[in-house]
Amino acid sequence: MVALVMPELKTVGALIVWARQSLVRAGVSNGAQEAAWLVEHALSVRSHQLVSHADRLVSPAVQACIESLIARRVAREPLQYLLGTQEFCGLEFSVSPAVLIPRPETELLIHHAIEHVQRLSNSAIVDVGTGSGCVAITLAVRLKGQRILAVDRSPEALEVAQVNAMKHGVRDRIEWLEGDLLSPLQARRAAGMIDVIVSNPPYISESDWAGLEPEVRVFEPRMALVGGEQGTEFHERLLRESREFLVPGGVLVMEMGAGQAPIVRQLAERVGGYRALRIIEDAAGIERVVIAQRME
Repeated sequence: MVALVMPELKTVGALIVWARQSLVRAGVSNGAQEAAWLVEHALSVRSHQLVSHADRLVSPAVQACIESLIARRVAREPLQYLLGTQEFCGLEFSVSPAVLIPRPETELLIHHAIEHVQRLSNSAIVDVGTGSGCVAITLAVRLKGQRILAVDRSPEALEVAQVNAMKHGVRDRIEWLEGDLLSPLQARRAAGMIDVIVSNPPYISESDWAGLEPEVRVFEPRMALVGGEQGTEFHERLLRESREFLVPGGVLVMEMGAGQAPIVRQLAERVGGYRALRIIEDAAGIERVVIAQRME
């Protein structure tokens, strides 16, 4: 643990210098910028105001808040949890250790879900493993008239998701279901009635877990990340379970990890009931999303 010695001069400028040095010494990537963001957060000011506030003395309470935030970041707690928010598809989402932090690559799910349903009216979409609700809520914001169901096995995650939905004015447009994968649809007699099932399932293998950076391994919810021994166990389950609920021609859109596309393709062939799969690359050229269309 890096020793954190607070400056005696309790000005905004001095605190920024101390925060920057602390994060850089701790090996936090982009530590200088993150220090500024954390100080801005503690002071409730915008970035352009920091310079003008440099000589401002801060209260002991604010100094204690900054000290706590920097200590937590030095311990590798994710910046997003400290700030409490993360941007996704141009929308701001509240995040906590109860939910996975939204990633830019997951935005691909939005594009391809919309691509399929924009030609339909009164379609039904299910977001499996909704977490923060970023996928379901973004779809609700961008689409009108579609029925959207958001499923998660964590009640704490569903609470976060509903707070986010309320923030964006779509809470009542989404049906919130607690349960494992598609099991909550059984009671709703939804067989053959869903147009799109979209999911960012856990896809990290057990063997890769120990090698993850501490921000992920120590602080983010393990059950939202680890998919099993192979990392593709949830993909197989979704392929099997989705056949019952998808309309003929409906699609299952799933995120996957680097190098998993051949395995997921084999799983789809083994499970059967789907047309040829589409594999979509992310901005880094990694095969990131698989689209499986149910045979008509």
